[in-house]
Amino acid sequence: MSKTSLKNIQKQKKKAGRTIPRPAQSRIQGNTAGVRKRLKKLAGKARATKASA
Repeated sequence: MSKTSLKNIQKQKKKAGRTIPRPAQSRIQGNTAGVRKRLKKLAGKARATKASA
């Protein structure tokens, strides 16, 4: 049973309205092993395209 009652939906909408608008992240950020590995891979790909262009 989901907890999306009318009251909870209204609460979520109020909270969403109060959030500060921020630009979307251009890449994944973090400090976990998986994320660091992906960042390293993306950095390598970016470097390779920069070198060929």
